Amino acid sequence: MISAGDFKNGLTIEYEGNIYQIIEFQHVKPGKGAAFVRTKLRNIINGGIVEKTFRPTEKCPTAHIDRREMQYLYSDEDFYHFMDVETYDQIDLTRDSVGEALKFVKENEMVKVCSHKGNVFAVEPPLFVELRITETEPGFKGDTATGATKPATVETGATVYVPLFVETDDVIKIDTRSGEYLSRV
Repeated sequence: MISAGDFKNGLTIEYEGNIYQIIEFQHVKPGKGAAFVRTKLRNIINGGIVEKTFRPTEKCPTAHIDRREMQYLYSDEDFYHFMDVETYDQIDLTRDSVGEALKFVKENEMVKVCSHKGNVFAVEPPLFVELRITETEPGFKGDTATGATKPATVETGATVYVPLFVETDDVIKIDTRSGEYLSRV
């Protein structure tokens, strides 16, 4: 159990039968009345965000989230297949449960599979990936002063906006959280 006065960003709690992660919190001490803690919580199962206020003495049980490093093996029509590299156990996750998390991840790369009490709810890709560009329009020299971008398709099939000087077959570094181009490799 943790009291609302000890909340921190990133902490996961069980509240009203759901599992929430604290996105932000603020201790408020109004001039009149009792102090309270204003929080913004993200439901880790469905991704919804709610705002709640707590009394500083209110207690909530903490939720233990298990993050296991697993290898993304392959996908077929209905499932994504993962393997624990220590025990060689394999799990299959539906396309709905994974969502867009793997659009920048190639087969055989390592990802983090997040679960609570054995129920997998999310897959976290690596923060940065390096992918080869399979298709993009040709760029023109001298057009980079404005910071213009063009769409490029990478080897996983995802589309990324890149600067005009990037060409087909270049390897680029991508931030998987935002899907933005970072640099050429």
